[in-house]
Amino acid sequence: MAVRAARRTLDGVSITVPVPVSGTTSETTGETTGETTRDAAGRTYEVRTFGCQMNVHDSERISGLLEGAGLTRVQEGQADVVVFNTCAVRENADNKLYGNLGILKAVKEARPDLQIAVGGCLAQKDRETILRRAPWVDAVFGTHNIGALPALLQRARHNQDAQLEILESLDVFPSTLPTRRESVYAGWVSISVGCNNTCTFCIVPSLRGKERDRRPGEILAEIEALVADGAVEVTLLGQNVNSYGVEFGDRGAFAKLLRACGSIEGLERVRFTSPHPAAFTDDVIDAMTETPNVMPQLHMPLQSGSDTVLKAMRRSYRSARFLGILDRVRDRMPHAAISTDIIVGFPGETEEDFQATLDVVEQSRFATAFTFQYSKRPGTPAADLPDQLPKAVVQERFERLTALQDRIAREENARQVGTTVEVLVTDQQGRKGAETHRLTGRARDQRLVHFSVPAGAEAPRPGDFVTLPITEAASFHLLSDPSPAEYALRRSRAGDAWDRSQADSCGVPAPSDDAPRPVSLGMPSLPVRTGAP
Repeated sequence: MAVRAARRTLDGVSITVPVPVSGTTSETTGETTGETTRDAAGRTYEVRTFGCQMNVHDSERISGLLEGAGLTRVQEGQADVVVFNTCAVRENADNKLYGNLGILKAVKEARPDLQIAVGGCLAQKDRETILRRAPWVDAVFGTHNIGALPALLQRARHNQDAQLEILESLDVFPSTLPTRRESVYAGWVSISVGCNNTCTFCIVPSLRGKERDRRPGEILAEIEALVADGAVEVTLLGQNVNSYGVEFGDRGAFAKLLRACGSIEGLERVRFTSPHPAAFTDDVIDAMTETPNVMPQLHMPLQSGSDTVLKAMRRSYRSARFLGILDRVRDRMPHAAISTDIIVGFPGETEEDFQATLDVVEQSRFATAFTFQYSKRPGTPAADLPDQLPKAVVQERFERLTALQDRIAREENARQVGTTVEVLVTDQQGRKGAETHRLTGRARDQRLVHFSVPAGAEAPRPGDFVTLPITEAASFHLLSDPSPAEYALRRSRAGDAWDRSQADSCGVPAPSDDAPRPVSLGMPSLPVRTGAP
């Protein structure tokens, strides 16, 4: 008999009480499954994701759990189960969630069997508030217990009562959960969860907990399993990848992990996000330079160019160190594309402070920057700081920063015109793709490339590689319209995997004997082969 927490209402007050649950307990996840699979037969689901790459990867796990419980992804119309995987970093994340929940209220009234679940960082933060503001929600779960979702949904249906389960620490490492990968040619791989930093503007550590590191062997085994399924690119994920290994006593573990990725046959591209300037060391630069499949691309969050503001943010580096890192990276990798995060309007930021940010941005020559207006988040130290800036001041500075960065990005992209790049083709399409008939992909340095296929040339599949010249540039993308002689296609295992996935989704025979495995455990298993080798 398993015991879980369920929400109950007593005299109008929501409380959480332990409730025994019948059913079997998974040896893999520790979750009680009960009658979930039988009850879920024929039902459909939809996962709506807000926020960062970590949330995108978590949503892959949520999809894998629901499909493992017998649900299928909705193709059209209203799904039977809608899951919101939320973000709590920005104030508009709250508005976005409750706005979407409000829209679904009428749907729920017309279709009482519709189930709505809310998970992720905002759920971890708001908890009972979600059920008070949107009592038509069926289940609320946090960042530490994603694996509980199928059981919560089943209990909500059985008991006709909303279920709330929030844990204060990690229950099961997420990478052990079933995963429905969104891409066959590229995948996310978590190397750690949580964060040990104490940035005053950030709510993530309180919602995702202290850093927990996976063992290198587990990470490499997952990457090998992805490659065996057709992936040619992986992105290593962590709140601070440079601190990876501290938990098990190896401060050089991240550089070693990058080098180990270089020995995985068939893995052509390795990326990672995000490092922290205070923990970024030269051994990582060495590993990036000396490992051929680690891409010449780096995301290095600046946040502010003012040393005064960095101190108030509790960012344990200063602008000189930040610029020094960029100099050393470019000394070893002259063509590396570097991106960043910047916050405008932090409490107490003066015009002089903001000018310091503009100066660092000018010197840094970022390929792209994710710029944000400071958002006051309850529960963070910065929310209680004096000198909160007026919205009009923040907006004006934000517009000046984005104008500067747009110019720099346009100039840096213009330098790519005339160069020849290798592009990994994706299944995405540019805004004007239907009109221009251009396909889309990513260069080795992660720049977005829209390209045309010359008349008479073979079109690539998502997962294939094309080599072509850059003929035009804009602030946010590159264009290529090659002649037949300038266009080269390299078909790949990832393209073959794409063919198999499409054939499987259409219910027609796949052009390969290797069956696709869209839902797999995060921890790999040995592939099963039938017939002659």
